[in-house]
Amino acid sequence: MSFSRADLEVDLTGRVCLVTGANSGIGFETALALSARGATVWLLCRDRKRGKDAARRIQQHTGSRRVHAAELDVADLGAIRRFAREFQPGTVDALIHNAGVLPDERCESSEGHEITLATHVLGPNLLTRLLRPKLQRSDDPRVVFVSSGGMYSQRLSVADVEWRKRPFDGVVAYAQTKRMQVVLAEQLAEEWRSQGISVNSMHPGWGDTPAVRTSLPRFWKVMQGRLRTPAEAADTVIWLAASPAVRGRSGRFWFDRVPRHTHLLPWTRESGAERAALARLCRDAIKVAPLKRSKAA
Repeated sequence: MSFSRADLEVDLTGRVCLVTGANSGIGFETALALSARGATVWLLCRDRKRGKDAARRIQQHTGSRRVHAAELDVADLGAIRRFAREFQPGTVDALIHNAGVLPDERCESSEGHEITLATHVLGPNLLTRLLRPKLQRSDDPRVVFVSSGGMYSQRLSVADVEWRKRPFDGVVAYAQTKRMQVVLAEQLAEEWRSQGISVNSMHPGWGDTPAVRTSLPRFWKVMQGRLRTPAEAADTVIWLAASPAVRGRSGRFWFDRVPRHTHLLPWTRESGAERAALARLCRDAIKVAPLKRSKAA
């Protein structure tokens, strides 16, 4: 009730927004809301048919012809490189990392990385870095990582991050990589501060989404009726991507349009060495060097 309605009374005509995992749940509602405000929206989905069906539903709802679907598995680093090379729009105004997985057992991406790590961390990092030149052409470029409150339970660590030595636990892998997303957003925000690119992460709250129903069925059964709708869970994502109120604000973790602490438990605080280890992990995996600061910076 404290939200300002005017914050999202915006015309996004001419702005290009990319949303990963946009065929359902929070991603779909985000794409729908951005399209309704006039943006050109690209739904980046692993399943081509589901992506096209989602784009068609958004077109029917909004009447916009500026809704497109592209096939992209964000766990596939090769596919990301091809997409970034072939993507035609010269400018990207908002890049929203929403795609997520919570597998029951360990499986690998085409490059041999554990799939949760590849989907939540490596792929988004690579995609963001490859699209940096297009983001720089925007007058208000924004990157949003859809993290999770589950990350509060985990400390940042890259020890056996590929789950080759320990028994796989999908819930822990999910929470650990969601913690990594928060740190990654902070690191990108700092690295690109002089470029004018805003990078933020957020927690959508617990929503009644297809992912929660299929990945956490017992939790969903107990909590149904008390979970947020996908549209409610998407609100802060949309706000971070579109609202003038966020312009120039970067490197924060948000919940319900308010910046929040990234640690609730003292033992989850990471060291500078652990943050540096995450940066090295990403750099070695995606083989893209960080942006070098100029001497003036």
